[in-house]
Amino acid sequence: MAGHHHHAPGGAHPVLPRARRLTLILLIPAVLATLAGMLLLWPHDVPQAEVAEGGPVSVTGEVTAVTPAACAPVPEGETQPTGCGTVVVHLTSGSDSGEEITTELPYGPGAPEITSGDDVVLLQLENEDGSYGYSISDHQRSTQLWILGAAFALAVIAFGRWRGFTALGGLAVTFGVLLYFIVPAILDGRSPMLVAVVGSAAIMLSVLYLTHGFNLTTTIAVAGTLASLIITTVLAELAVAAVHLTGVADDTSNFLSISQGEVNMQGLLLASIVIGSLGVLDDVTVTQSATVTELALANPAYGFRSLYGAATRIGRAHIASVINTIVLAYAGASLPLMLLFATGGTPVGELLTGQLIAQELVRSAVGTIGLIAAVPITTALASLFAARVTPAPDGAALPPDGAAHRSTGSAHSPGGSTHSSGGPAGPLLDQAGGRPPAESPWAAFTRDDPR
Repeated sequence: MAGHHHHAPGGAHPVLPRARRLTLILLIPAVLATLAGMLLLWPHDVPQAEVAEGGPVSVTGEVTAVTPAACAPVPEGETQPTGCGTVVVHLTSGSDSGEEITTELPYGPGAPEITSGDDVVLLQLENEDGSYGYSISDHQRSTQLWILGAAFALAVIAFGRWRGFTALGGLAVTFGVLLYFIVPAILDGRSPMLVAVVGSAAIMLSVLYLTHGFNLTTTIAVAGTLASLIITTVLAELAVAAVHLTGVADDTSNFLSISQGEVNMQGLLLASIVIGSLGVLDDVTVTQSATVTELALANPAYGFRSLYGAATRIGRAHIASVINTIVLAYAGASLPLMLLFATGGTPVGELLTGQLIAQELVRSAVGTIGLIAAVPITTALASLFAARVTPAPDGAALPPDGAAHRSTGSAHSPGGSTHSSGGPAGPLLDQAGGRPPAESPWAAFTRDDPR
């Protein structure tokens, strides 16, 4: 009977259900291996930023008045600048806090547009006579960003409720691993590829279980993500070596290679490919695992082949949209660069084979292949375990993860058959809502799980 607990002889504790056993079999070795890797790669001597004495100091202030004026003439043939004038700023930090100073309006390409009431950031420079001069460098954005962050968090929690709250916790874990392990370890001279793989595993294990709970669905997503991450890592190694990419393709990477000579720039490129692929891999594997679970609940007559076929068709549609998303994301991020190349008259062949574009093509191709591999791997694992359902006494199939235990309104006839006012699928559906009962996020650790 569904509600019975099975006890071992002699009053021993119940045997671990299959879902819990599978979760622990995968989780414990993965966690131990990740912790061991983090301990071995943990940074010990991270280079610290050096602040030059006598250099500019950033202070804040509020603009109280703006006085436009004509810009000074420039030599013939040069573009005449606009937006000149003076501005009065009430300083709110620094050695002259509380005082009002007058400085020039910033002008030129990319200069911030200043109006009265703006909160600005200024550079404080010491003059030869010991006084200070000021120059506006940017707007203050902390207040607006805090408001935007609060709106983001409220929207996530309002829609996702408890799962939205855990998703924000997973986001905090991701930033923590990036800022306190991955970046410092790379700066400390550790192998960027090893750091990226171990850090990605730490992020994946923490975020998936924290967000989706300790259940079989999440465990299958973790297994699919790990397998796909390994495939992505191997492909990235082969592709970067075959295309002869050095990882130094723009001003930022060039400056980093000069200022931080111990950093392996090619390894850093490989690490960026692995970390960049992880976020989309999580999306695909969780979706496929949850899709198979819902299909098994909706139609318990589905076997492995039916579940795999139906979920794979959904996965193909998902991958098609994700590929377009990846391309658009890269195109949006590199739009200024694309415009520069378009106006420079560079031949298309030379443009695509240059290192800057080539590494983005490699990044996109490798990440996409890893995503494609994630669909059949995760779907096959999920279908394999979802298809192993427990037959009911009347020959009907019961869904995995103990869904029958959570059904309502069921009654048992003397012959052992299960009936419900909801019809033949009564054990599988919530009587009130006519839908599969919600899976507990901690189902893998409950003792009434039949597996």
